[in-house]
Amino acid sequence: MKGQHTYRTTIKWTGNSGQGTVDYRSYERSHSVIVDGKQEILCSSDSAFRGDKSKHNPEELFLASISSCHMLWYLHLCADAGVVVVDYTDNATGTLEESDRGHFTEVTLHPAVVVKEQSMVDKALSLHKEANQRCFIANSCNFPVRHKPSCTVK
Repeated sequence: MKGQHTYRTTIKWTGNSGQGTVDYRSYERSHSVIVDGKQEILCSSDSAFRGDKSKHNPEELFLASISSCHMLWYLHLCADAGVVVVDYTDNATGTLEESDRGHFTEVTLHPAVVVKEQSMVDKALSLHKEANQRCFIANSCNFPVRHKPSCTVK
C-alpha cells in the first residue's frame, strides 16, 4: 500500500445555454464527473448557488468521500480484529460556512453499525477512532471530522 497513487477524473461543463458566461445568470451550473470505465455522475452546484437541486453537488460528493473512506477503513479494521459487521449506514452531516472564502467547518459521521455478536460491540465502537486516523480523505481536511457511532447486534 505504500507509495504514491495518482487519480484522474474529468469534469465536463454541460451548462452552456447558448450564451456562455455572458453574465452570472446566463449559464447553468450543470456538469459531469467522468472517470474512465465508470458511470458518469451528473452534477450541478447547490441550489443555493443557482444550481439544479435534482443533481449531486460538490459539497455532497465531498461529504460522501469522507464518509465512504471512513467506512472502508472501518470495515478493514473490523475484519482484522474479528468484529463481524453485517450492516453499516452513515448519515453524515457537514457544515459549510459562507464567507469571502467559503469552507467546511466540520463534518460529523453518524455510523450505525450492526455486528453479529454482543461481545463485539465495544471493540466495534472503539475502531472508529483508528479508522478516522487512517482515512486518507479525513487526513486531508483542515477541519475536525467527528464521529457519533452507534452499534447494535443482529
